[in-house]
Amino acid sequence: MDKQVWRTRLMRGQWFSHLPVSLQDSLLGAARIRQLSAGQCLFQRGDPPCGLYAVLEGAVRIGSVNEQGKEALLSLVEAPHWFGEICLFDGQARTHDAFAAGPCTLLHIPQSVLLALLEEQPTHWRQLALLMSQKLRMTFINLEQLSLMPAQARLAHRLLMIAEGYGQLDEPRRVLQLPQEQLAAMLSLSRQTTNQILRDLQGQGIIGLSYGEIEILDPGRLRALATI
Repeated sequence: MDKQVWRTRLMRGQWFSHLPVSLQDSLLGAARIRQLSAGQCLFQRGDPPCGLYAVLEGAVRIGSVNEQGKEALLSLVEAPHWFGEICLFDGQARTHDAFAAGPCTLLHIPQSVLLALLEEQPTHWRQLALLMSQKLRMTFINLEQLSLMPAQARLAHRLLMIAEGYGQLDEPRRVLQLPQEQLAAMLSLSRQTTNQILRDLQGQGIIGLSYGEIEILDPGRLRALATI
């Protein structure tokens, strides 16, 4: 996979496609490929900063597991998303775990290389701040929904967000590679509740279900449920 292929895939995302061309070139010039197998750890909570990543293929699970083994899944990062920028700003340890959800291909820009680039071109800090602010905005929305919205509305909204790449994709996807247990973990719902809601939506012809996949058949009706 050459750098032109990298660029083509990353240009599908709002953040990278709106960067100055000079910064795009600098990031691609400094990047290296990382291949992860299913379940492989990229980094864990408490690890030192290791740089910025972009997903080219596959997906990365961001979350944490408590002492009892219960998982809090914050997000499933898919192509062409970037992640890992928080440590770039504060230089502190990783806040969560990152594991490959399946075989995946990442671009990696080491922390030291990226800091040197930003030292030479400090105006580019604004673009990295925009990347982080997008994540912060989505976090606030999710916290509000957790407190105020019923389970069905939260689930409908999250499916739409994932389909739209959390605002990063120009063309929403119809088929989501998303096992029900992962969706349940994202929403802090039980697997049983999540399954029941999905079956109800399937019965209404709003979504289709198959093993490890959710197909959005009627985005308009799903969006109407997300606003309840």
